[in-house]
Amino acid sequence: MALEMRAVCERCGAALTADGPARICSFECTFCIACAEAMKGVCPNCGGELVPRPRRRTRTTG
Repeated sequence: MALEMRAVCERCGAALTADGPARICSFECTFCIACAEAMKGVCPNCGGELVPRPRRRTRTTG
């Protein structure tokens, strides 16, 4: 099962790209770096740890 790569920060609404930096908890709550730091790495929804979200490379056809 793949992670849902959400396109916006759940706190401030900032745009997030699939290959850009973001923080995520085990329930896939997703936040930009600035918001995750402001929340001291703790998810406000579940209380879980916010960790770096894996980056997904853009596929190219060729």
